[in-house]
Amino acid sequence: RMAEPGEFTRRAYLSGHLDLAQAEAVADLIAANSQAAHRIATHQMRGGYSSALDALRDQLLSLTALLELELDFGEEDVEFADRTQLRTTMQAISGEIERLRHSFALGNALKEGVPVAIVGAPNVGKSTLLNQLLQEDRAMVSEIAGTTRDVIEEDLTIDGVRFRILDTAGLHHTEDRLELMGIERTHQSIRRAMIILHLWDAREAVQGSLPTPDFPIREDQTLLSICNKTDLVADFTTPDHVIRIAARTGEGIDQLRRALRAAVRDDEEQTIVS
Repeated sequence: RMAEPGEFTRRAYLSGHLDLAQAEAVADLIAANSQAAHRIATHQMRGGYSSALDALRDQLLSLTALLELELDFGEEDVEFADRTQLRTTMQAISGEIERLRHSFALGNALKEGVPVAIVGAPNVGKSTLLNQLLQEDRAMVSEIAGTTRDVIEEDLTIDGVRFRILDTAGLHHTEDRLELMGIERTHQSIRRAMIILHLWDAREAVQGSLPTPDFPIREDQTLLSICNKTDLVADFTTPDHVIRIAARTGEGIDQLRRALRAAVRDDEEQTIVS
């Protein structure tokens, strides 16, 4: 008879040639829609995830055995393990668990697309930047502040990594109920994002100090500070970490693309689990 869909993978799993994580990776490999997602699935299918967990399990079992011996014979004049070494081992295990947890979150993001929120005040050029990144007129652009009332989400692939770009409503104080709804969705997008593009007008930098984000940033998020509309201002200096662009003309967009790609580290991709 003809094999049913997934039958060979199922047989390999039932016979012990693949574990569950490797079997799931087969489906991920078929569904991969970017080079990064393909690398993740391939790494997992070859047993990278399983090997890491097996090694971690062995360390935990060894640690547990030593701790149980210490508890059972703690009153006797016998030392089975150096206490300092035990603490060092526990810290190493904790660090490995944290690394795996982080790689799990990053692996899921790379499979689904790394969420990137474009955030800033009204009329700083967020929608123009989205259109420039996509090389198409996806978002409506107007000189009228507050044109974007809802989140616009589009896919962008840079050097094999898929990003989900979120164009958001401008952050400002307002009493308008529709604008308030849009601003709340902007904050939701900020919380979802792994990378935040904080966009601001170059003319603001000339008038005073550089704008600072008026929203919280988590440790697992990357913030890129972007000075837009540099084509409208005479020469001025900005700190090295600021990316200078002119979204209307496309100036600096290649540098921003490189910064986005660099925010997803290659060495992390090689150890991602999902």
